[in-house]
Amino acid sequence: MDPNMNNLLKWSIENSTSARQAADSNDAAPAPTSRSNLNPEMLSALFGGPSDADLMKAAMEALHSDEVDLENKMIAFDNFEQLIESIDNANNLEPLGLWTPLVELLKHEEAEMRRMAAWCIGTAVQNNEKAQDKLIVFNVLPTLVAMSTSDPAPAARKKAVYAISSGVRNYQPAMDEFVKHLPEGYTSGEKIDAADMDAIDALLDKLRAHPSEVSA
Repeated sequence: MDPNMNNLLKWSIENSTSARQAADSNDAAPAPTSRSNLNPEMLSALFGGPSDADLMKAAMEALHSDEVDLENKMIAFDNFEQLIESIDNANNLEPLGLWTPLVELLKHEEAEMRRMAAWCIGTAVQNNEKAQDKLIVFNVLPTLVAMSTSDPAPAARKKAVYAISSGVRNYQPAMDEFVKHLPEGYTSGEKIDAADMDAIDALLDKLRAHPSEVSA
């Protein structure tokens, strides 16, 4: 059983039992358990509110909808980014089928959409090896490297570098994949340790300084 439903059932039984015992003894009923003991998840289970998974799917649907304007898509992106700050929610991206549509937004025609997509990816993979591995599974790093060196929007390039930084630190498979897609001359062919923060910072500084078209 869902733990929240189990807690809710326990709360209900305890309070109904107290009331029944008081009625049988004609004594004043003891104060019921405070409603504050009902956490938001329990209340959601009771009243049928949307789960985080539901909210994540709804946000992604809005982001890909032609009927939602850019302003509201930015709101959906903000909500989505806050949700995946939770490691559990970030790890739920793959079971929910949300990695592919998120990665697709890195190539959106709107610079703000590309920026937010990179930001969300960076949030999802930060200090999270399970999510970092998805950068390889879904072949995200080539797109992020290309974005960080050639996107015409500086803000989008900046978030692409952030996503790379979050994705490769302390996770060697992602680090090795990242190096494969760097522009020529960035490394001398040596293996870079994913735990070597100074070496990673030096590479990322090169990406930030990479010549690129100025956005209009």
